[in-house]
Amino acid sequence: MANTIVGDKATSISRPRLLSLDFFRGFTVAAMILVNDPGDWGHIYWPLEHSKWNGCTPTDLVFPFFLFMVGVSIVYAMQAKKLDAAGHPRLMLSILRRTLIIVLLGICLPLIGDFQFSHLRFPGVLQRIGIVFGITAVLYIKTNTRTQISIAPACLIGYYLLMALVPVPGFGHANLNPETNLGAWIDRLVFTPNHLWGASKTWDPEGLLGTIPAIGTCLIGVLTGTWLKSDRLKTGSQILRLTNVGALLAVAGLIWNTFFPINKSLWTSSFVLFTAGLAIIILAISYWLIDVKGYKKLLPPFLAFGRNAIAAYVLADVIPAVIAIIPVTDNGHKTNIWSYMYFHLLTPNFSSENASLISAIFTVIIIFIPVWILYKKNITVKI
Repeated sequence: MANTIVGDKATSISRPRLLSLDFFRGFTVAAMILVNDPGDWGHIYWPLEHSKWNGCTPTDLVFPFFLFMVGVSIVYAMQAKKLDAAGHPRLMLSILRRTLIIVLLGICLPLIGDFQFSHLRFPGVLQRIGIVFGITAVLYIKTNTRTQISIAPACLIGYYLLMALVPVPGFGHANLNPETNLGAWIDRLVFTPNHLWGASKTWDPEGLLGTIPAIGTCLIGVLTGTWLKSDRLKTGSQILRLTNVGALLAVAGLIWNTFFPINKSLWTSSFVLFTAGLAIIILAISYWLIDVKGYKKLLPPFLAFGRNAIAAYVLADVIPAVIAIIPVTDNGHKTNIWSYMYFHLLTPNFSSENASLISAIFTVIIIFIPVWILYKKNITVKI
């Protein structure tokens, strides 16, 4: 029995968990925290950096893997509720509530220690997670698998046609450059430059138009979760079939890459297929090793992150921000305790890249402490 906190109410729910999903999600969240919190953004090992534009590094896999697992989780959390048509209105309200909370968290968390409303970024990672979750959950509840199989490629093909064929006002023919693509133009129009990512304020990697293919990522997760939940994956040959599907998607992404480049910032359709294919392969292998063969010795740390994934991500924003606003004086100059420790404990003793990496690992450890306590107490915080 697991204690689940929903708002301020605690209930007991008995339901089998997909341990491989918790593991994969936990590993992904830990990686997300690691790559988001280096000690020095100017000194990072290349696997822990995003691609400059086209291409894909290990860091570029983290966010799509998470959205893929959101889709898988929707099936495991809502399959029984989907069958209860009378309960759909209440379920829709619950989906809307969770969507709004996640989006508002994403908008408000950057205000900790920096109350610049005039330059507050409106798009963001949590915002995309919330919107994609909300739309995909409604699609799962209200459509059948065949319809979902149709919607997923429609999202990818439709997005490709928009990006490849629609001229960008003020720039003429369609293009995929950072500041002049259709998505960037829409974001500047809707949000205004003051509320976009980065110093230039001309485009955003989590912009509005990119939400369309991101829904495709989540729907592929839904279809994968439906396959896993069907209880037809018990033998090596059956699981190999799922792995082969993942390989085919990844290859299809590489083929599409030749004329619609793999690009995380644009969340291109080729990026969706390539990353979803890899996610399916990893989840299938994890499922075979963990849920079928029972290898569980090294799971607990990742399960701790996986069972409170959103909470861990929020804490990774809140805790460093709170620490960073604790003032200290260093040789007569005002700074914060985080910078003081970094420049006095790490940079004198390690190379720039290693100091930055150690700082990131330290952040992961700090966040691990509260999520481990929640895990040991068998508590799942549902936002």
